This record gives sequence, C-alpha cells and structure tokens, in this order.
Amino acid sequence: MAILITGIGELTTNDPELGRRREAALVLDGERIAWVGSASAPPAADERVDVGGRAVLPGWVDSHTHLVFAGDRTAEFEARMSGNPYTAGGIAVTVEATRAATDTELAANLSRLVAEAVRQGTTCLETKTGYGLTVSDEVRSARIAAEAVDEVTFLGAHVVPPGVDGERYVDLVSGEMLAAVADSVRWVDVFCEQGAFDEARSERVLRAALGAGLGVRVHGNQLGPGPGVQLAVRLGAASVDHCTHLTDQDLEALSGSDTVATLLPACDLSTRHPLAPARRLLDAGAVIALASNANPGSSYTTSMAFCVTTAVLQMGLSVEEAVWAATAGGARALRREDVGVIRVGARADVHVLDAPGITHLAYRPGVPLTWAVWRRGVKMT
Repeated sequence: MAILITGIGELTTNDPELGRRREAALVLDGERIAWVGSASAPPAADERVDVGGRAVLPGWVDSHTHLVFAGDRTAEFEARMSGNPYTAGGIAVTVEATRAATDTELAANLSRLVAEAVRQGTTCLETKTGYGLTVSDEVRSARIAAEAVDEVTFLGAHVVPPGVDGERYVDLVSGEMLAAVADSVRWVDVFCEQGAFDEARSERVLRAALGAGLGVRVHGNQLGPGPGVQLAVRLGAASVDHCTHLTDQDLEALSGSDTVATLLPACDLSTRHPLAPARRLLDAGAVIALASNANPGSSYTTSMAFCVTTAVLQMGLSVEEAVWAATAGGARALRREDVGVIRVGARADVHVLDAPGITHLAYRPGVPLTWAVWRRGVKMT
C-alpha cells in the first residue's frame, strides 16, 4: 500500500541531491520510499497523511548497543556518581545475571528496549552479544538478537571471564565460539582496552573474524589513549567506537580511512569521562557517527535524541551535523546505504518531529519530540 506523507515543513534527506527541503512530500510503498518531491504536485497514493508542517527526517540509526542482557547495575552507577572510577570489571555482574536468565526473559527485555528505542525515532538497530562469554551463552544471545534487531555483532571478546586463562579464552573466542555464532552475526567486535584485551589479543580475534568472512569493529580509546584506533584502521574495520581519548596520529589515521569514528556521548557522561572530540574529528576530515551504547552498566539509555542534543550543546557540532551522524553516520558505520537517508529506493524509515525543524532537537533539550515513526513502511507510533 502506497502512503503519501504530505504537509512536511522541513524535510531532511541526507541525500546530496535532495538536501533539506521545504513544503515537501514523500511516498512510502511497502518497505521502500517510492517518491520524494514538492507537496504541490504529489502522485496518487492509497493513503494520505498530512503532518501539518512538522519536520521529517530519516529514522535514527543506532549502530552501537548491548541489549541482550539481564540484571541491574544501579549500585555501580550510584558508586560512580559518588566518585568511584569506571572500569571494565563491572561487566562481570551483567554476565552472571545474563547466564542465569532464561531465553524468554532475555528476549522479553530485548523486545522492551527495542520498542522503547523505536518510540523515540530509532528505526535501525545494531546490538552485540558479550554478556554470555561461554559458547552456549554467546550462541543464544546471538540467536535472540537476530530475531529482534537489524544488525548483530559478536562480542565474545568483551572481557576475560573470572578464573579463565586469558590466552586460552582468546583461543576459544577466535575458534570454537566464533564458529558457533557465525551464522547469526554479521560483525565481530573486540574491547581493545586496559582491563580487557590488549592489541595483540584483539588483533588475533579480529583476524579470525576476517578469515571467517565477517566484518569487524573495535571498542577503542575509551578509558585512555591506546591502540584501538590504529588497529581498527589498519584492519579496515567499519568503525571504532568510543574514541574518547585520541592523539593527533589517531585523528590523522581516521581522516585518511573508511573507518567511522562512532561517538557515544551518553556513555562519556555516565562514566564521567571527557566527551569525545567530535569537532576535531570532523575538522580533520574523519567520518563520525553518534550512537547510544545502550547497556545496563555505562549508558542505560536508548535515546538517540539525547545523544544528538549533547553533541550540539557540548561537543561543538551543528544540529545538521549531529543529525547526520545519528542517521547517515550510523548507516556508514554499519556499511549500509539503505537506511539513514530519504531517497527513492531507501528503506521506508521515517521520523516525524512535533516541531517545525530539526533545530528543535537542541533548542528544546529533553523534550520528547517524536510525533510519528514509520519503520520499513509500517507506522509504529
């Protein structure tokens, strides 16, 4: 069924030829966008929706989340707010709870969080495994994730489980565990950070992933300067995520590569780390994405609008730059061309704001502005 969306006050397309348009309209036909143009001469359609001068943009593309989990880490958050530093060790708390949960419980929590994200305009979601850390638990996490989100990433290399030898665990992750999850995932990630995996072990996991025909991504440079960015660029990773602590050499490497720097401002705020240098990255010529990093320990939010607002008010981005990073940038980080953009042939993922333009995302911080969402051509809100 073809749906004409008309009465658009401002249309943000992220398409270089279409740009931002006034008094626009578009047609959704099934799961795809069939037409984009002036509201004065739209084609016929089965249904007509007048959005009354509101702003329309692509749905958010959240390219970094950890949504398959159980349990709660409120106590850790309270301790952090009292001055205790964030370390990778808290992940073990979630691992214990996730292993103890049933498939039904994990799937229900995942569905709840996906629905929460969609209500706020997110239409394309990536999520990771990484809270199982045994072959069977990582396999079920990947399987459950694949039933609910667009992109699944294997993160067996999240931390080394307590009581397990590090070298033997890397052998397991890059061997039996990787083989077991491969059919359910598109990506492999590694937490290349102090307290998690060093450069050599990270590279072993990533090269095994590439050998298995999977794409790679890296958690890097979150807790301090480190090898994550350089490793990601050297191996042609789709993205390196966090990028909180960057050297001039890191900026240069990213600017000359196809690796997207995915920034996670909600995590930086929650862990009381500096915000990633978004302005410096853009000025250096790097491509950036914004993502929520939704997880129970360091960034328990699914609000991409919050990330956009933070990027504008505290990270030096314009509204247009931040919106691009949270839509087209996320698509780049997932190596996709069908989402994060409004043009003929793209997936029919549309976000309507209860505001006349995208500037209101930063102009009215904290106000829930999502008015309507279509995901794959189906109206969700």
